[in-house]
Amino acid sequence: MTAPTRGRSIAAPLGVAAAAVGGAVLLHVRDPRTSTYLPCPLHALTGLWCPGCGTTRALGDLTRGDIAAAASSNVVAVVLAVGAVAVWALWLRARWAGRPLVLPRLDRSTVVVLLVVLTFFTVVRNTPWGTAIAPT
Repeated sequence: MTAPTRGRSIAAPLGVAAAAVGGAVLLHVRDPRTSTYLPCPLHALTGLWCPGCGTTRALGDLTRGDIAAAASSNVVAVVLAVGAVAVWALWLRARWAGRPLVLPRLDRSTVVVLLVVLTFFTVVRNTPWGTAIAPT
């Protein structure tokens, strides 16, 4: 059995990058602010903003380089997008070097803190004083 070539080892990260670029092109060409994408079922039923509401608009704004508008639509999505790009870069570097990707494990307290922050974000964006972080 032969060792995988560098080209084969980076095929998966490059495939994910190609899919992400395709999605970004779609969001750039078909602006979520003016086009109809699938609506959020929770918002359609209750009128409340879920933690993901505004993500499509935020990602569309990021394709235009408008970070302020993206953060206004969903600041959590912007942070997660930056984190996803960082993890992707680490994955590509690890594959290029022929090593496995090793990410730090999240302990229980970290997960609890993240869930509390996400819950707080969701509650605040649905209150009158949280309109700054509600989707625009």
